[in-house]
Amino acid sequence: MATARSFWKGHLRLALVTIPIRLVSATASEDKIALHQVDRKSKQRIRYQKVAGETGKVVPQTDIVQGYELDDGTYVLFEPDELDKLKLSTRHTIELTEFVEACSIDPLYFDKPYYVLPDGDVAEEGYRIIRDALKASKKFGIGQLTMRGRENLIAMKPSGEGLMIETLRYANEVREADEIFSDIGKAKLRPELIEMAKQLINERTREFEPGDFKNHYAEALRKLVKDKAEGGESTEVGGGDERPAGGTVIDFMDALRRSTGKAPAKSGRSGTKTAASQQKREPTKRAKPRAKGKTRARG
Repeated sequence: MATARSFWKGHLRLALVTIPIRLVSATASEDKIALHQVDRKSKQRIRYQKVAGETGKVVPQTDIVQGYELDDGTYVLFEPDELDKLKLSTRHTIELTEFVEACSIDPLYFDKPYYVLPDGDVAEEGYRIIRDALKASKKFGIGQLTMRGRENLIAMKPSGEGLMIETLRYANEVREADEIFSDIGKAKLRPELIEMAKQLINERTREFEPGDFKNHYAEALRKLVKDKAEGGESTEVGGGDERPAGGTVIDFMDALRRSTGKAPAKSGRSGTKTAASQQKREPTKRAKPRAKGKTRARG
């Protein structure tokens, strides 16, 4: 499996089935060119300062609070601890609570894509079963994921040999198309013009190959940077993840059977074996007792 940097680790839960997973970004930013503002005369980086309104005085970070502007122009101010209390504690569980037809989500709702990987060999069987079940059913799993104090709506779907989640916009974050296009005329169009447009579309229809398209501006900018550097035009400028506690060894098939009602739950057992109980069956290994306290979050 290719090595990729994880920015989130946790668990994927489907009913009684829980498997450890990790997320990696599905998009690359290394190829982007970052430009900075520099004073042409002094060759110093331009820095932005936080100043107070009309006075122009620089305000220290300790004196800055967040504010929400009301309709009458006044503000409600918030101390940092007030906002911290509202932030959701990081939930290290993605729970798939329902499933929808793959074509039923308007593309307008999709936001950011992330690849989902099994976290460890013990998770791979359950991961592959969920992947293949989603492929066969042509469904997306819907759930929620908490990152950086924000609760994100997500859709999970197969992607090649693995799984992907895409964060979704909430309904109140999307503007209705009807209100935007309400002023567009509704007069009948000439059929022959529509047929000509359809013919042109058919003639140019092909499989989408994103590699065929280039960012011409970025390529030209890279060449300009290279030419200037090789021409001696460069100059010096001044100024300028945790894993949840309490890992588990998954008895995937037992959990799957009990989730679907194929087998009765065993009395007094959860269907998953703790890492500590696994160690008890290995007398040649000794491990220090680990503190319990893992909280299972609801999706």
